[in-house]
Amino acid sequence: MTESKLPNKDIMYEALLNKDSSFEGTFFAGIKTTGIFCRPTCTAKKPKKENVEYYSSAKDALAYGYRPCKICHPMEDYGEVPSWLKGLLDEIEKNPGIKLKDYDLTQRGVDPARVRRWFQKFHGITFQAYLRALRINRAFGQIKYDKKIICPAFDNGFNSQSGFNDAFKKTTGLNPSECSKSSIVSVTRLLTPLGPMFVAANEDGICLLEFTDRRMLETEIKQLKQILKAEFIPGDNKYFAELDIQLKEYFKGQRKAFDIPLVTEGTEFQLNVWSALQRIPYGETRSYQTQAEMINNPKAVRAVASANGANRISIIIPCHRVIAKDGTLAGFGGGLWRKKYLLDLEKRNM
Repeated sequence: MTESKLPNKDIMYEALLNKDSSFEGTFFAGIKTTGIFCRPTCTAKKPKKENVEYYSSAKDALAYGYRPCKICHPMEDYGEVPSWLKGLLDEIEKNPGIKLKDYDLTQRGVDPARVRRWFQKFHGITFQAYLRALRINRAFGQIKYDKKIICPAFDNGFNSQSGFNDAFKKTTGLNPSECSKSSIVSVTRLLTPLGPMFVAANEDGICLLEFTDRRMLETEIKQLKQILKAEFIPGDNKYFAELDIQLKEYFKGQRKAFDIPLVTEGTEFQLNVWSALQRIPYGETRSYQTQAEMINNPKAVRAVASANGANRISIIIPCHRVIAKDGTLAGFGGGLWRKKYLLDLEKRNM
């Protein structure tokens, strides 16, 4: 949900400071300095105004990388926690990395279908999606928000060296002793009016920019791991802040071209196709046929469409500017509704 559907930020911050219960269900507050998100009535120490981001749902806060606060329990139904669910939520809070299948819930005396319905009703996500988000965001938080270097980052909270080694390897694919022998790609998530975007970069530039709900995202990450011979690690990168600024300017209609370094790995044909994409002017569109002609290969329309689909850097390499020959929208990994939004945005600001 975009900020336009939320109350004014000043109003929400005052509500957070005053623990105003009338705003329960209206917004959730993501605290940048801790990686935690809270309900308006949280009794924890209040952050500075500039360190708060606001979300319309717990689902949105989870998608952007925040973890539930252990003081105000934002994942629980405000005012009344079902007695049958309380024990399970307490267990998850104590062990956010836990994996629970339907069998495990049954063994705990909880009906899996009932749990699924509750999470769908109150948070719009499945129970398993919630557990996955907790595990992912815990890994993000240990490095991004705890401000520790990669190898020791996972040491906090583990009671044994073996536990640390297992957690590190599950997250990075490496043993701790191997962390200096592999190339590292830093990853984070940036919020946009069209939803969170997953960003990856190495020392040379941005190598991945995709909406977090794109189905091909996991495949793209696996491909890049092999191509770059690198591991993807939650953390910071010198290009992330500038990319965030440029994306914000683009969505406000203040930027028509990006000037941030990119890492584009692909076949010679793919690189030619992606180069042609970057030559399509802001606010204009081209057909797949025209794009094929731009690379002097007019018969390769289908291959061009396939290469567009393999583009890993959305918006900056503007595959959204390519449409069908008859003028209809077609083929965009982020969803046709996003493609229409981007094209409309550019037309308004030409």
